Amino acid sequence: MIHDILFYLSIFLIITTIIPFIRHDFWIFRVFEFPRLQKLVFNAVLIALILFFSFPEILMDYIVIGLLSLNAAYLIYLIFPFTRFGSKQIVKAMNAPNENNLKVFIANVYQENRNSSAYLKLISSCNPDVVLMVETHEWWQEQMDVIGKEYPHQLKIPISNTYGMLLYSRLELFDGEVKYLVKEDIPSIETLVKLPSGQLVKLFCLHPEPPVPQENPKSTERDKEILLVAEKAKASKYPVIVMGDLNDVAWSYTTELFGKISGLLDPRRGRGFFNSFNAKYFFLRFPLDHIFCSTDFSLSSIKRLPSCNSDHFPMCVDLQFNPKAEKLNDAPVASEADLEIAEEKINAETTDS
Repeated sequence: MIHDILFYLSIFLIITTIIPFIRHDFWIFRVFEFPRLQKLVFNAVLIALILFFSFPEILMDYIVIGLLSLNAAYLIYLIFPFTRFGSKQIVKAMNAPNENNLKVFIANVYQENRNSSAYLKLISSCNPDVVLMVETHEWWQEQMDVIGKEYPHQLKIPISNTYGMLLYSRLELFDGEVKYLVKEDIPSIETLVKLPSGQLVKLFCLHPEPPVPQENPKSTERDKEILLVAEKAKASKYPVIVMGDLNDVAWSYTTELFGKISGLLDPRRGRGFFNSFNAKYFFLRFPLDHIFCSTDFSLSSIKRLPSCNSDHFPMCVDLQFNPKAEKLNDAPVASEADLEIAEEKINAETTDS
């Protein structure tokens, strides 16, 4: 009985690792990209249980143990870059924070959450230059507008469909625009931010739909929005920061493709997972809230902040503009195949097309 249960659980786990190789946009093929760390832990537990309860006796047992071992090795390969043992894409800032630093705070507040005071305290303690809050409607705008005196430069799109966005900045914003890149009810923000040194930085803020049955059964719209921003970032003549809840994990195929197309860096690589979702369930946590930057930045700090009753942890990242870092950073590069796949995804038919 135990032998059969462990056998079928092992086969199921192996299948969940194979499924993401199928490059289909339907949610069932994309959702298994998320829990790679959880699958690795489950994989290790299964191997231990099989060896303890039913030491391999027949050929099929040895095959299953072998497949689980290969599965574990592959999962380690996928998540290793996001451990402290992986190589860093972006170097640590060589100078103390100065007039070229830009500290950003991002939070998916969970629209029905009413603990705005906790966010206000966090913003005060983090002391960021730019604050981005998503899943924000009119109530959230009313609560957060109290920081308006300290953060007078604002772009606000309060919407009750869980895709509202509030951007507050103590630094001057230029050419700020609200875009609807893929769907007419899902906004993103593009703006220039002027650092105290006078340097302009292009900022992209986004929150695409997740590929889940209750939202959108396909990842087509999410992937398209992410990759459209990647192309915009690559074409920018300014240093670039992309931030927001991408509803995709840091190690997914689409996020890796985003990095290659945009040439932007992920400060988590070589530093840790910084799992920002789900704040309510410790065993189901993934890195969904992202901050990427161009190669002319170095990193002063990156922190996952305490929960404020949302299902997401806020993130605070302090970046330092430094063109000298460009030679030291490890910029991802797109192959011809990557460019073709990205173009195909960008041109894909969507439900609003």
